[in-house]
Amino acid sequence: MLKYFKQLDSILRGDATRLPSLADGRIAIPVGGLSTVIILLAVFYGFCMGSFNLMQGLESRARDTYMQIVASGVKLPLLFFLTLAVTLPSLYVFNALVGSRLSVLSVLRLLVASTGVIVAVLASLGPIVVFFALSTPNYPFMILLNVAMCTVSGLLGLAFLLRTMHRLVLIQEALDCPRLAASPADAALQPGGSHVPAADASPSGALDQVGTFTSRKAVRVFRIWTIVFALVGAQMSWVLRPFVGNPNMEFTWFRARESNFFQAVIHTLGNLFGL
Repeated sequence: MLKYFKQLDSILRGDATRLPSLADGRIAIPVGGLSTVIILLAVFYGFCMGSFNLMQGLESRARDTYMQIVASGVKLPLLFFLTLAVTLPSLYVFNALVGSRLSVLSVLRLLVASTGVIVAVLASLGPIVVFFALSTPNYPFMILLNVAMCTVSGLLGLAFLLRTMHRLVLIQEALDCPRLAASPADAALQPGGSHVPAADASPSGALDQVGTFTSRKAVRVFRIWTIVFALVGAQMSWVLRPFVGNPNMEFTWFRARESNFFQAVIHTLGNLFGL
């Protein structure tokens, strides 16, 4: 298990997505092992989300408050993997539209790696959520706090996905047209004969933009896809709610279908500020 956490650490540091590591045009990560780490980190943040209901619960509803923690811990990994399953086909099609030859497995690996970045950021923010759960009884505030945490982590995860996609396109261009990487000023010949730009030879983080040959068309298409991913993830969280749990309501695993995520956020903002 420790080696899979080390793999996630290498993704966060950018070691797994530097151009030499992508020299064969794919991201090499263990999908099964990283998925296990994602589940563990998502369960942890789910517990942090559900802790608010426990902190505010009454003695007569002690069982309900504990059940909310259990439910949140179970549903948060489900949220990520359902979102991944729904958006995987569209990412593959978008990827094919820009001329990339990434296989379905490579696209899956990339999505799992991006999800790993998202849950790692969320897990790191979990103690902050618990702190506010201990220090405030304001339910609308806790809802918006968790929305903000998920937004920040989602943006970082999608930025990682875009940067890695850009690098993979760059690698494929170099493999298809070696002359693009033939100049000593722009390329370094890697062991095995693959040409990759030397601009990535220096240490760089996972979110650093590299290369000069990345297709503008690919950039635009993948940016459109990230919007699709964000919309699906947001609405999926609404379908699987509650995660925080309203202490004034009886525990339930799921709420009735109504409204949508964005209307709910606007409504919660109104409640928070008394509008």
